[in-house]
Amino acid sequence: MKIIIEKSKYLSLLAVITLLLTFALTLFWGIAQAVKVWGTIILSLGQSPDVILLILKLIDAFLVAMVLYILAASLHELFVSKLELPSALVAKSLAELKSKLSSMIVLVLAVHSVEVIFDEGIPALEKVWQVVAISLIAVVLIAFSYFGASHEQADI
Repeated sequence: MKIIIEKSKYLSLLAVITLLLTFALTLFWGIAQAVKVWGTIILSLGQSPDVILLILKLIDAFLVAMVLYILAASLHELFVSKLELPSALVAKSLAELKSKLSSMIVLVLAVHSVEVIFDEGIPALEKVWQVVAISLIAVVLIAFSYFGASHEQADI
């Protein structure tokens, strides 16, 4: 039974591989969005009102890709074996992983809030509610990250 439990840690590689594949596909999605942004900028000579919104969506795509990469690298580091990566790209504990992911999600939410504000297709009242909802989620994640870090330092 001990051998089965010890070797089953490699099953977490399925999650790592899946996240890395999704990371790669998200990068290609971001590149496709970048080409679309370039086309809009060039064809409109930078005068299109959609440029800012398209750039924000591009930033969002790459932020999501980085969240996937950090999650994949951190899961590998935590459950399979050590990696030679900068500390910003990999978490050394589950608490650090939670903190990194909350921070990245807050950043993605902030970019999304700005997207909502600039999107002319969304009615004003709906914009307000979406931004309020996003802000509440961000506050909860920031509090979770802050209090989680404070609590873990007290345990040390």
